[in-house]
Amino acid sequence: MTTTTRRRSSRSSASRRGAQAAAPIQPYITRQIPYFEVLGDEGLSVIENNAETILEEVGIDFRDDEEALQIWRDAGADVQGERVRMPRGLCRQLIQASAPRQFTQHARNPERNVEIGGANTVFVPAYGSPFVYDLDKGRRYGTLEDFQNFIKLAYMSPSIHHSGGTICEPVDLPVNKRHFDMVYSHMKYSDKPFMGSVTHPDRAQDTVEMAKILFGERWIDPDTGKPRTCVVNLINANSPMTFDDTMLGAAKVYARANQACIITPFILAGAMSPVTVAGTAAQTLAEAMAGMAFVQLVNPGAPVIMGSFASSMSMQSGAPTFGTPEPALVLYIMANLARRLGVPFRSGGSLTASKLPDAQAASESANTLLPTTLGGVNFALHSAGWMEGGLAMGYEKFIMDADQTGMMQTMLKGVDLSENGQAMDAIREVGPGQHFLGCAHTQANFKNAFYLSPITDNNSFEQWDVDGRLDMGQRANARWKKLLAEYQAPELDPAIDAALLAYIEERKASFPDSNI
Repeated sequence: MTTTTRRRSSRSSASRRGAQAAAPIQPYITRQIPYFEVLGDEGLSVIENNAETILEEVGIDFRDDEEALQIWRDAGADVQGERVRMPRGLCRQLIQASAPRQFTQHARNPERNVEIGGANTVFVPAYGSPFVYDLDKGRRYGTLEDFQNFIKLAYMSPSIHHSGGTICEPVDLPVNKRHFDMVYSHMKYSDKPFMGSVTHPDRAQDTVEMAKILFGERWIDPDTGKPRTCVVNLINANSPMTFDDTMLGAAKVYARANQACIITPFILAGAMSPVTVAGTAAQTLAEAMAGMAFVQLVNPGAPVIMGSFASSMSMQSGAPTFGTPEPALVLYIMANLARRLGVPFRSGGSLTASKLPDAQAASESANTLLPTTLGGVNFALHSAGWMEGGLAMGYEKFIMDADQTGMMQTMLKGVDLSENGQAMDAIREVGPGQHFLGCAHTQANFKNAFYLSPITDNNSFEQWDVDGRLDMGQRANARWKKLLAEYQAPELDPAIDAALLAYIEERKASFPDSNI
């Protein structure tokens, strides 16, 4: 290949990537392909029956929350101390009587609203990491600047539909006040939907109050007189079979404000559930149904999402493992159970135990993301950035994962059977023994015919050599820097911005800093 040819190849590649970046952004995905299922009705019924047995005979602990226990007593549950045993079928009845099958999460930009449930998939960044990682600075504690950078990267990524929540912990801020800056950053630096704080009921209430300021007149739906659902919130069970007062308190705040709660048993199989797929699925269903039913008792009709986070573990070291077959089977089962129950489903993502954006990270994440896509996850938390079993949020990993979610977005569109998709005019024009490169159909479709990754290298060895012999991580490193350099904040009404800052200033001044 000559130098001129190489330059043309590079210019052509850049042109194609630019054309793809300018394509219309989908606020979420509506799948056009069937679900992949691993159990039939008989097997699913066995797991549903076992979950009901867990609720009825074993029970669920609701700790340090007398109001929650009284709510269950009033509903007819058997409450002994903090242990709540629910009559067979009670939780399912409560959920199916009022929980919506699908709901809209409103964004400050209405064009970014997402539909959660049904045939829809929303890809969401990773959540909860205390550390961040990039190739330049290595592993370190996250800061507010890192937090804001990831919000900007999510905003700039067409296949990431949501701003997320605690993308990383900004440890440079006091624990009891950092939620103000985190929620404000989501509101300021992105107009995609976002998640709220759940680490204390007061912090959940601050999120609600700030959302009221942000949405203004849009906060109340004039048709129902109720608040629109503008925030989705992660309520984790303290598995096995326990909800603590922190999660219960946040759930009550959000439920009463008609904001959505993701009820997720967080399970490392072998430690927090049985080692088997069926046993883990039954326990997950029982815990999730108990939490979702509780939300319906607090406020019938409040949106809920059934969550499942199930990982395997090394039986030699006790460390969590990712991308293995067993959690994928749990995901497929739980997605099917959520559809049978009639609620949206959260699971999956791009999970890895790798400490680097390397081949292990890529393979384990692909082995998690593909079941997420095929199984029918509606709210795919941890879709981009997850490293080190969730301990680190990676800049390069975020870019690599966003590329993969773009591919999954294309796959979920399914097969185009329109006249253009069938391409019979091209076949007639070209005929036997010729090529399709110059035909009218190819010329009309070449810009968007195939997904084109912005970070993979498909050139010849010689071109790759000339371009600096960069590997995937190095190309992703250059891309996140480019995206941040090109970032422009979506416009926020100055009066709303001022009102948010005034609320934050007043609330921060009302109590001292603390690291608890």
